[in-house]
Amino acid sequence: MQEIIAISTSKKQELVDITDKVNAIVKKSGIKEGLCNVFAMHATAAIIINENADPNICLDTIDALNRLVKEGIWRHDGIDGNAASHIKSTILGPSETIPIKNGELQLGVWQAPMFVELDGPRKNRKVTVTIIGV
Repeated sequence: MQEIIAISTSKKQELVDITDKVNAIVKKSGIKEGLCNVFAMHATAAIIINENADPNICLDTIDALNRLVKEGIWRHDGIDGNAASHIKSTILGPSETIPIKNGELQLGVWQAPMFVELDGPRKNRKVTVTIIGV
């Protein structure tokens, strides 16, 4: 089973918790044992699994990425000024795969799948959620 989640972002960089949307797709699939792949369909966005209880970890993650990858110094900036966003998404990666057991995502207590916006705000970001299993 495969579904697409649409996400609108409101900031240049932000982390969006998509746990509820992914859980709904898992439940709808009826899969009891298997895998759930969550894939960002953009070159300036990423999918991570991180803590969802303290919003400061999201801000800290963005701050750390900004310290690692400086803005405005890359060759691609001559085209559309967003090379740092592409590099950050390359570092983080476009997808995560989460085990499914007894029809539920096997996440730790503090874990949540998150969409990472790196070149926003955007109105129509897409995330593909693919469920395989039995």
